[in-house]
Amino acid sequence: MAFAAAFPRFLADDVLVVASTMPPHRLAPAFPFPVRVAGEGVAIPERVYNDEPDAALTASFSARQQTVFHCLYSRHHDGRVRQRHVEQIVALAEPWVVPFVVRLVGEYVAEIQRVIWDGLVDIDIPGTAQHDVYGAFLAANPAFLQRTRQQVASYWDCYYRNRWPRKYYPGTVIVESLCDAARHSADRGGPAAVR
Repeated sequence: MAFAAAFPRFLADDVLVVASTMPPHRLAPAFPFPVRVAGEGVAIPERVYNDEPDAALTASFSARQQTVFHCLYSRHHDGRVRQRHVEQIVALAEPWVVPFVVRLVGEYVAEIQRVIWDGLVDIDIPGTAQHDVYGAFLAANPAFLQRTRQQVASYWDCYYRNRWPRKYYPGTVIVESLCDAARHSADRGGPAAVR
Protein backbone atom coordinates (compact mmCIF):
# COMPACT_ATOMS: atom_id res chain seq x y z
CA MET A 1 0.00 0.00 0.00
CA ALA A 2 2.82 2.43 0.79
CA PHE A 3 4.17 2.03 -2.73
CA ALA A 4 0.79 2.60 -4.38
CA ALA A 5 0.43 5.88 -2.46
CA ALA A 6 3.69 7.13 -4.01
CA PHE A 7 2.19 7.37 -7.49
CA PRO A 8 -0.93 8.78 -9.15
CA ARG A 9 -3.86 6.34 -9.22
CA PHE A 10 -3.59 5.64 -12.95
CA LEU A 11 -0.32 3.79 -12.23
CA ALA A 12 -1.83 1.45 -9.60
CA ASP A 13 -1.68 -1.67 -11.76
CA ASP A 14 1.93 -1.00 -12.77
CA VAL A 15 2.94 -0.37 -9.15
CA LEU A 16 1.30 -3.65 -8.13
CA VAL A 17 3.30 -5.57 -10.76
CA VAL A 18 6.56 -3.95 -9.61
CA ALA A 19 5.83 -4.41 -5.89
CA SER A 20 5.09 -8.10 -6.44
CA THR A 21 8.72 -8.66 -7.51
CA MET A 22 10.28 -6.81 -4.58
CA PRO A 23 11.76 -8.92 -1.79
CA PRO A 24 10.23 -8.38 1.65
CA HIS A 25 11.47 -5.26 3.39
CA ARG A 26 13.68 -5.35 6.46
CA LEU A 27 12.06 -2.17 7.72
CA ALA A 28 8.85 -0.49 6.67
CA PRO A 29 9.22 2.38 4.17
CA ALA A 30 10.18 5.48 6.12
CA PHE A 31 8.53 8.87 6.60
CA PRO A 32 6.71 9.57 3.33
CA PHE A 33 6.87 13.10 1.97
CA PRO A 34 3.67 14.49 0.46
CA VAL A 35 3.55 16.28 -2.89
CA ARG A 36 0.94 16.92 -5.57
CA VAL A 37 1.38 15.39 -9.01
CA ALA A 38 -0.97 16.76 -11.67
CA GLY A 39 -3.40 17.81 -8.95
CA GLU A 40 -3.34 14.46 -7.12
CA GLY A 41 -1.78 14.00 -3.68
CA VAL A 42 0.88 11.32 -3.36
CA ALA A 43 3.10 10.25 -0.44
CA ILE A 44 6.56 9.08 -1.49
CA PRO A 45 8.63 7.05 0.98
CA GLU A 46 11.71 8.83 2.24
CA ARG A 47 13.53 5.48 2.25
CA VAL A 48 12.76 1.93 1.19
CA TYR A 49 14.50 -1.10 2.66
CA ASN A 50 13.70 -3.81 0.13
CA ASP A 51 16.66 -5.51 -1.49
CA GLU A 52 16.69 -5.28 -5.28
CA PRO A 53 14.87 -8.17 -6.97
CA ASP A 54 16.62 -10.61 -9.25
CA ALA A 55 16.98 -9.15 -12.76
CA ALA A 56 15.06 -12.11 -14.20
CA LEU A 57 11.96 -10.97 -12.30
CA THR A 58 12.11 -7.46 -13.77
CA ALA A 59 13.04 -8.44 -17.34
CA SER A 60 9.42 -8.58 -18.48
CA PHE A 61 8.46 -5.15 -17.09
CA SER A 62 6.91 -2.70 -19.54
CA ALA A 63 8.69 0.64 -20.02
CA ARG A 64 6.31 2.28 -17.54
CA GLN A 65 6.87 -0.50 -14.99
CA GLN A 66 10.63 -0.09 -15.41
CA THR A 67 10.22 3.60 -14.62
CA VAL A 68 8.10 2.86 -11.52
CA PHE A 69 10.75 0.35 -10.43
CA HIS A 70 13.58 2.88 -10.83
CA CYS A 71 11.57 5.56 -9.02
CA LEU A 72 11.01 3.30 -6.01
CA TYR A 73 14.63 2.21 -5.82
CA SER A 74 15.80 5.82 -6.12
CA ARG A 75 14.49 6.00 -2.51
CA HIS A 76 16.63 3.03 -1.36
CA HIS A 77 18.60 3.34 1.86
CA ASP A 78 21.90 2.60 0.04
CA GLY A 79 23.24 5.62 -1.86
CA ARG A 80 24.84 3.48 -4.57
CA VAL A 81 21.47 1.87 -5.28
CA ARG A 82 19.79 5.30 -5.37
CA GLN A 83 22.39 6.53 -7.84
CA ARG A 84 22.02 3.53 -10.19
CA HIS A 85 18.28 3.99 -10.34
CA VAL A 86 18.14 7.77 -10.67
CA GLU A 87 20.48 7.46 -13.65
CA GLN A 88 17.63 5.61 -15.40
CA ILE A 89 14.92 8.22 -14.73
CA VAL A 90 16.55 11.66 -14.52
CA ALA A 91 16.12 12.50 -18.20
CA LEU A 92 12.43 11.51 -18.31
CA ALA A 93 9.92 14.35 -18.52
CA GLU A 94 7.08 12.61 -16.67
CA PRO A 95 5.36 14.61 -13.92
CA TRP A 96 5.20 11.58 -11.60
CA VAL A 97 8.98 11.00 -11.92
CA VAL A 98 9.94 14.59 -11.00
CA PRO A 99 9.51 14.37 -7.20
CA PHE A 100 11.75 11.29 -7.04
CA VAL A 101 14.53 13.19 -8.82
CA VAL A 102 14.09 16.50 -7.00
CA ARG A 103 14.13 14.83 -3.59
CA LEU A 104 17.62 13.53 -4.35
CA VAL A 105 18.84 17.06 -5.06
CA GLY A 106 18.15 17.91 -1.40
CA GLU A 107 20.18 14.99 -0.08
CA TYR A 108 23.84 14.99 0.87
CA VAL A 109 25.36 12.73 -1.84
CA ALA A 110 27.16 15.02 -4.29
CA GLU A 111 27.80 12.14 -6.70
CA ILE A 112 24.04 11.70 -7.11
CA GLN A 113 23.63 15.43 -7.58
CA ARG A 114 26.21 15.25 -10.40
CA VAL A 115 24.15 12.51 -12.10
CA ILE A 116 21.09 14.74 -11.86
CA TRP A 117 22.99 17.80 -13.08
CA ASP A 118 24.22 15.82 -16.09
CA GLY A 119 20.74 14.42 -16.77
CA LEU A 120 18.79 17.67 -16.61
CA VAL A 121 20.29 18.90 -19.86
CA ASP A 122 17.27 20.99 -20.89
CA ILE A 123 16.15 22.29 -17.49
CA ASP A 124 17.32 25.85 -18.31
CA ILE A 125 15.66 26.02 -21.74
CA PRO A 126 12.06 27.31 -21.64
CA GLY A 127 9.73 25.38 -23.89
CA THR A 128 11.56 22.05 -23.53
CA ALA A 129 9.74 19.12 -21.97
CA GLN A 130 12.13 18.99 -19.01
CA HIS A 131 11.84 22.69 -18.23
CA ASP A 132 8.05 22.70 -18.54
CA VAL A 133 7.36 19.50 -16.58
CA TYR A 134 9.78 20.32 -13.75
CA GLY A 135 8.60 23.94 -13.66
CA ALA A 136 4.91 23.02 -13.48
CA PHE A 137 5.47 20.40 -10.76
CA LEU A 138 7.61 22.71 -8.63
CA ALA A 139 5.32 25.71 -9.07
CA ALA A 140 2.52 23.49 -7.73
CA ASN A 141 4.69 22.33 -4.80
CA PRO A 142 6.43 25.47 -3.51
CA ALA A 143 6.94 24.13 0.03
CA PHE A 144 8.69 21.05 -1.38
CA LEU A 145 10.94 23.24 -3.51
CA GLN A 146 11.70 25.55 -0.59
CA ARG A 147 12.55 22.59 1.64
CA THR A 148 14.85 21.19 -1.05
CA ARG A 149 16.55 24.57 -1.39
CA GLN A 150 17.11 24.76 2.38
CA GLN A 151 18.48 21.23 2.51
CA VAL A 152 20.91 21.99 -0.31
CA ALA A 153 22.22 25.03 1.59
CA SER A 154 22.48 23.08 4.83
CA TYR A 155 24.35 20.11 3.34
CA TRP A 156 26.71 22.42 1.47
CA ASP A 157 27.49 24.22 4.74
CA CYS A 158 27.92 20.98 6.67
CA TYR A 159 29.90 18.83 4.21
CA TYR A 160 31.08 20.74 1.15
CA ARG A 161 31.96 24.32 2.02
CA ASN A 162 35.68 23.46 1.90
CA ARG A 163 35.32 21.62 -1.42
CA TRP A 164 33.25 24.07 -3.51
CA PRO A 165 32.22 27.70 -3.31
CA ARG A 166 28.47 27.60 -2.67
CA LYS A 167 27.53 28.80 -6.16
CA TYR A 168 29.47 25.90 -7.76
CA TYR A 169 28.13 23.16 -5.50
CA PRO A 170 26.09 20.81 -7.76
CA GLY A 171 23.05 21.01 -5.48
CA THR A 172 23.07 24.81 -5.62
CA VAL A 173 23.36 24.88 -9.40
CA ILE A 174 20.50 22.41 -9.80
CA VAL A 175 18.17 24.01 -7.27
CA GLU A 176 18.61 27.44 -8.82
CA SER A 177 17.67 25.99 -12.21
CA LEU A 178 14.65 24.31 -10.62
CA CYS A 179 13.59 27.60 -9.01
CA ASP A 180 13.94 29.40 -12.35
CA ALA A 181 11.77 26.76 -14.06
CA ALA A 182 9.15 27.08 -11.30
CA ARG A 183 9.13 30.87 -11.59
CA HIS A 184 8.79 30.65 -15.35
CA SER A 185 5.83 28.28 -14.97
CA ALA A 186 4.16 30.58 -12.45
CA ASP A 187 4.76 33.62 -14.68
CA ARG A 188 2.96 31.77 -17.51
CA GLY A 189 -0.10 31.34 -15.32
CA GLY A 190 0.81 28.26 -13.28
CA PRO A 191 0.62 28.10 -9.48
CA ALA A 192 2.71 30.45 -7.31
CA ALA A 193 6.36 29.48 -7.15
CA VAL A 194 9.31 30.16 -4.89
CA ARG A 195 10.44 33.72 -5.50
